[in-house]
Amino acid sequence: MLKLSDALVKWQPSTAAPRDPVALLSAGWEEIVGSDVAKNSRPARLCGDVLWITVRSSAWNHQLSLLAETVLAAVRARLPRAGIGQLRFRVGRLVESAAPAPATARRARSGRRVAERAESASLDEAVSRLREDVAAARRAKQAAGWKECVGCGALVAPEEQALCIVCADARARKRAGEVARLLFDAPWLGFSGTAALVSGLSVEEYEAIRARVLAAWWEALSRARAAKRLSRDGRERSIASSYVLLRSKLPPEEIVPATVRNVLGDELHDLIYGTEHK
Repeated sequence: MLKLSDALVKWQPSTAAPRDPVALLSAGWEEIVGSDVAKNSRPARLCGDVLWITVRSSAWNHQLSLLAETVLAAVRARLPRAGIGQLRFRVGRLVESAAPAPATARRARSGRRVAERAESASLDEAVSRLREDVAAARRAKQAAGWKECVGCGALVAPEEQALCIVCADARARKRAGEVARLLFDAPWLGFSGTAALVSGLSVEEYEAIRARVLAAWWEALSRARAAKRLSRDGRERSIASSYVLLRSKLPPEEIVPATVRNVLGDELHDLIYGTEHK
């Protein structure tokens, strides 16, 4: 069962992307994976950081699953800011674009010409070409000053920081979870005490997590107040204790009954503590 403190922070991916990553990948799929692989696969949908790819047959499913890291490297090189961290493959009907752009137009937009090659004689040859193309693209980027992400080894643009967007997001999620647990278990620590235990935490990030945690706790307490009863496990008592400390910003020794009542309100206070104080 998920711990209460682990569920307090809800981290949602940004919806501010100007264009659909799947549409962008589909438009340039041949340039990303090569004509042979593109004829037998198609980006289908993006769920979180997982890109689902439809393939023509079980043979292609097997081969591309074995080459998932190679394909992922090609995809992330094309859209480094899309936050794609995993690939999943499934056999299905390939849906072609309604109006595919001519090959000459695609080359003009990309600013480079792709050498024409004869179609691969076999699936193994197509897969081998994909490996070679990805390796060549990686060497070209490294020569242009791209560096490896310290987390996963993916190439990061020279002007970016040491982490790719996927690894940066993963670290932020982990840090948010650590902060949320400390806010629940030791809400009196404040920013300084929490930052001493969570590496890389900024004041802005701490305050944002604190606000989300307080909102989640208050929602849980408000549900109990509306139902006029506590949960069977009485978890609202633990939530209320941490909520009062975090909201008041007072050290535990300075919290008095009047403080608790003032923060929670009479109705919620009596529901949680009334029987204990009679």
